[in-house]
Amino acid sequence: MPSATALALPADVAGRPLDLEAARVLLEPRSPQERLAWAQQTFGPGLALTTSFGIQAAVLLHMVSELAQQTGQPVQVIWVDTGYLPPETYHYADLLSERLQLRLHVAQAQLSPAHMEARHGRLWETGKLDDLELYHRIRKVEPLDRALRELAVSCWASGVRGSQTDHRSAMQPLDPVRGRWTLRPLLAWSRRDVYYYMQEHDLPQHPLFEQGYSTVGDWHSSAPDDGGLSGRATRFGGLKQECGIHLHSLMGEGI
Repeated sequence: MPSATALALPADVAGRPLDLEAARVLLEPRSPQERLAWAQQTFGPGLALTTSFGIQAAVLLHMVSELAQQTGQPVQVIWVDTGYLPPETYHYADLLSERLQLRLHVAQAQLSPAHMEARHGRLWETGKLDDLELYHRIRKVEPLDRALRELAVSCWASGVRGSQTDHRSAMQPLDPVRGRWTLRPLLAWSRRDVYYYMQEHDLPQHPLFEQGYSTVGDWHSSAPDDGGLSGRATRFGGLKQECGIHLHSLMGEGI
């Protein structure tokens, strides 16, 4: 029987509640492509993919592009654009969007960068965790949650991998997050898996990859690996490793 938690979450495309434990058992041995296909069959147009157009973004974007070609059902792609991304990321987004023919929805904060800075200052510069969490709530979490509501998304897939942070190492292939299902097709993949997939399918690398970045977000909170720090440890000035998108509650609500 479906759990009480599942009953409060979006139903499948036929209106049936999802049995979370059964779905996890089904998804665990499956490939990323098979997980995405399952999600599309289960949620139909209620499936979306979130992307940052970061270092590994091309992998899942290519997979949903191929899935759309195979099924004739495009997958909505939600890009959370903070307004503070490096120029290279904007160029990369244009390149991948055109090449993969993405059905792209851009999610942005209701406050412009200038308006936010006038009201709150440069929140990423204070060295205070509370200010950084406010920044992420304004520019990332709230825009994503608004887009998920507007697009009637039941399940959103993301490119998180278990090896990236301690929080992500405890994730499951399918979890409830802030009232919706979230799918992690690449959860068990390594950096090597990502690199080989991109090589096999001749996918372009993010321009900052060649400059030593193994992860990239906003220009002010990303840095290349320096031999001492690498991966998510290079982000957010070392104050944290998660921006809040993949957490179960909004920052300020028990995170």
